[in-house]
Amino acid sequence: MPVKAFGAFAADKPLQALDIERRAVGAHDVQIEIAYCGVCHSDLHTVRSEWEGTLYPCVPGHEIVGRVSAVGGEVSKFAVGDIVGVGCMVDSCKHCHECDDGLEQYCAHGFVGTYNGPTEDAPGYTMGGYSQRIVVKDSFVLKISHPEDQLAAVAPLLCAGITTYSPLRHWNVGPGKKVGVVGIGGLGHMGVKLAHAMGAHVVAFTTSESKRQDALDLGADEVVVSRNPQEMEAHTGSFDFILDTVAASHNLDAFTALLKRDGTLCLVGVPEHPHPSPTVGVLIFGRKSIAGSLIGGIAETQEMLDFCAQHGIVSDIEMIKAQEINDAYERMLKSDVKYRFVIDSASLAEAAA
Repeated sequence: MPVKAFGAFAADKPLQALDIERRAVGAHDVQIEIAYCGVCHSDLHTVRSEWEGTLYPCVPGHEIVGRVSAVGGEVSKFAVGDIVGVGCMVDSCKHCHECDDGLEQYCAHGFVGTYNGPTEDAPGYTMGGYSQRIVVKDSFVLKISHPEDQLAAVAPLLCAGITTYSPLRHWNVGPGKKVGVVGIGGLGHMGVKLAHAMGAHVVAFTTSESKRQDALDLGADEVVVSRNPQEMEAHTGSFDFILDTVAASHNLDAFTALLKRDGTLCLVGVPEHPHPSPTVGVLIFGRKSIAGSLIGGIAETQEMLDFCAQHGIVSDIEMIKAQEINDAYERMLKSDVKYRFVIDSASLAEAAA
């Protein structure tokens, strides 16, 4: 069935209104009327072919919140009227070791992304949440228990939330741990909120003095301006874990020096150009690690949503109409948003394809 959407027809073209088709609801499918969709930096990278393999027309969006409008005959976990979410994945092979372990994000055959991923449905690849409706397998749909007045701010949890929650959980962040969060943006602001709620002592790192109070307001116990050598040196050898959310190339040595013995620096941002090679001696003489992490599996994403609902955690957002998406992309490039744009999907009804 046709639905209104916003997408791009080429890397050098702005996003615009278009009509797309959604498949009929199959036995194991859930049809969702999308209420809100967060805007992720990955959307921009894909639309503008900054990552290889973009298929056009491209409709991005993988931070989806909406209401169930139909379910397939074999669906038992969801009913019409339920408030649900869809994150970065809509399918995986389901039979590799990673999928068996509930880690679909590391599927040995590659998970199917919510947009630009291979599918048997026309046009042969997935189209995302900058649209009025989506049809998703029930095993990739998530329950949302936040109050309805928070749903717009819940949307970014489906990517920014789980991208930071998963490594914090994996490296056992909690009471008694000193944790750093590098970068106070779409990912970093969620990292600060989550690490604080987990009971850790949280230190936020920013290059901007102007973000000091913002970081404290988000839940940081301390704030370090990383361009200040004295502030950095004061924390040498003191961190159990540092979550680095910065997606620009930068010197990792500045942060590995701050780790305790057996501490870990975990990268979740993918830079356009490689980071400078780290100094190996710093790692060897402290048994320190540099690691990476990618979103989370479906079970862990549900755990994250439940944790956030229990602790009253949502993203800090700025709501926009779909028609404002091109301006939002330009502002996002300038970090001119606190801290995540969210599309009000009701605005799509105004869009003339």
